Amino acid sequence: MREITLYFLRLGAWGFGGPVALVGYMHRDLVEQKQWLTEKEYKEGLALAQLAPGPLAAQLGIYIGFVHYGLLGATLTGLAFVIPSFIMVVLLGMVYRLYGGMSWMREVFYGVGAAVIGIIAVSAHKLTIKSVGKINLSSLKANWLLWSFYVIAIIVTIVTQQEQIMLFIGCGLIYMLVKSPPKKIRAASFTPLLISSGIGFWEYSKTTLFDIGLFFLKAGTFVFGSGLAIVPFLQAGVVNDHHWLTQNEFLDAVAVAMITPGPVVITVAFIGYLVNGFPGASVAALATFLPCFLFTVILAPFFKKIAQNESIKAFVDGITAAVIGALVGSVAVIATRSIIDIPTALIALASALILTYTKKLQEPALIAIAAVVGIIVKNLLQF
Repeated sequence: MREITLYFLRLGAWGFGGPVALVGYMHRDLVEQKQWLTEKEYKEGLALAQLAPGPLAAQLGIYIGFVHYGLLGATLTGLAFVIPSFIMVVLLGMVYRLYGGMSWMREVFYGVGAAVIGIIAVSAHKLTIKSVGKINLSSLKANWLLWSFYVIAIIVTIVTQQEQIMLFIGCGLIYMLVKSPPKKIRAASFTPLLISSGIGFWEYSKTTLFDIGLFFLKAGTFVFGSGLAIVPFLQAGVVNDHHWLTQNEFLDAVAVAMITPGPVVITVAFIGYLVNGFPGASVAALATFLPCFLFTVILAPFFKKIAQNESIKAFVDGITAAVIGALVGSVAVIATRSIIDIPTALIALASALILTYTKKLQEPALIAIAAVVGIIVKNLLQF
């Protein structure tokens, strides 16, 4: 329990790249290297995490903790994963309030955002090979239906810029009926379960605090897919409906989530801090992550039992193919926002090649180098 808690503490402190990269790290570290988790358990966790609302990577981490040590393990892994990035974004929120903005962050994000694309592209490629099949003709012929789900999910995600829960369920049901249909097919045989002054540390309004809790509780309960899926929902509520932040402040909040490690959804803590100080950050984070924790620990025991059924295994395989396709689609969506010119394209390509062909340079070091390169290139371009 100590080792798995420390692992998620480190992942929360050093795991850059958002949900696609984070679930890739978990597979590499926990399935391939440490072998704390079987391939089957990983797939089950990924499928459950995608079916339940809330941030994908955090849910998978909670599920992994639950598999090993039940409710206590799920609680420890969830807290260990979220706390490091929560602390970082609160500190950045203090700096933001103190200096009235973060123009320097956009310079940092210029390089970091491009490097992140390279990192998550490599992770998405590895997940595709492990979960769908090798990218060759024999695999395409043998698993043509899974590859179809995969491609459809990529296209739908790119077009809608959202991950579609009904598409995942539909792919799972189709694959189950084709590969291993239940002996008695009934409509109800399987139901998918759905500190100092000037930085605003203790400045808050009780009324606004309640509104923050209610809004972010909705975000955590009703937004499905990876952490990227919550961004449009947050923008509509935070900027357009409640007018808590300006458009530029919201973009800064998203940038904070991308340049800090851990789950992308931790941007909610930064937003909460800007709106209502440290209490706002705490309430926003708790309200967002609590639903995914409850969904995971409540559904995990039942999901693990029924996952032994051949029909359910086929259902999980179908969902997994669509999920990985959606994650690849998310990479393309993020790339359109981060790769904006030739230098950023070169940074992304170089990051992917370095991670693919060398084991010496790890992701945190790569992110730091990309940040420095981004600042230099950005300033040169301004001249």
